[in-house]
This record gives sequence, C-alpha cells and structure tokens, in this order.
Amino acid sequence: MPFETIARETIYRGHAFNVRRDEVRSPDQRTMHLDIIEHVGAVTILPVDENGRILFVRQYRHAAGKELLELPAGTLDVGELAENCALREIREETGFAAGKMIKLGEFFLAPGYSTEYMVVFLATELHHDPLPGDQDEFITLQPVPIDHAYELALNGELQDGKSLAALLLARPHIHNS
Repeated sequence: MPFETIARETIYRGHAFNVRRDEVRSPDQRTMHLDIIEHVGAVTILPVDENGRILFVRQYRHAAGKELLELPAGTLDVGELAENCALREIREETGFAAGKMIKLGEFFLAPGYSTEYMVVFLATELHHDPLPGDQDEFITLQPVPIDHAYELALNGELQDGKSLAALLLARPHIHNS
C-alpha cells in the first residue's frame, strides 16, 4: 500500500528550487510531515577531450565548506530539454562545445528529500566555443586523464555524488582498463 498525500503546502519559493511540506498517511495509517525540495531537474556532462582526459571543474561549494572537483553540470530552465541544457552548460563551464553528445543515463539525486532528477551525457568531439558563465560561479577547468579520474573516485578524493554516478555510467564507453 503506498503513502497517501493528505495535504501539500509550499513553504518556501526560491530561485533554483521550492520547498514544500507534505502531510502523508503511511501504510500503517500514521500521519507524518515530509519536507521536500522541488527541483526542476539538472544535467551532468562528462566531457572527454582528444587527449583522453575528462574535463572536470573545480569550484567552491558553500554547503560542503570547500572546493570540490566535479563534472560540469547545471539546472534546466523551465521547459528546457536536458540535451539543450547540457549543450549550454558545457560551453559555459568549460569553454568547449560538444560535436557529439550521448545520453548515458538518469537518476534521482537525493530521493529521500528532493525531486531533483539528473540526466547524464557523455560529450566528445570537443572544440573551443565558450559562452559566458554565471557571474556567481568561480570555476577552474581541470583536465584529468581517464584512468586517474577513476582512481580519484575510488580513493575518495572525488566527493561529488553526481560526478561519481556519471563516471559509473560512462565506464563502458570510456574506460580501457
């Protein structure tokens, strides 16, 4: 028996997401309140250059309290197709456009409290074609050889969940060893 939603209220409206509070009835008939982050969705791009390197970005993440090494990513605009968002974000964050974009998979980022749904793309045949990025982002491009990227993931130096999931999805397409 599924959970039944009794009531739903938006308690915060933000720029990138809203927060709602749901009153739900559980299968054992208890009533509880769940706070949910409503998110329009996002993309992660795994760009591989002609030298066999993955183009990561390094940026400060205030919630984590430190700089993280991540794959380029971004939030969809309302009504935007995921592939169009990926084509835009790779140019904004890396300065490169993809000649070829392959969808690798999709997943919920944190389904316990968020509706954010992530779509992952592999970007190849890269060529220089920058777009201006967001004024509030301070990003440094960091190319990493493919095998080294998997080492970083396995030894805990890569701590961004969407990047870890993207590497897993990309493994059959890019990993030689």
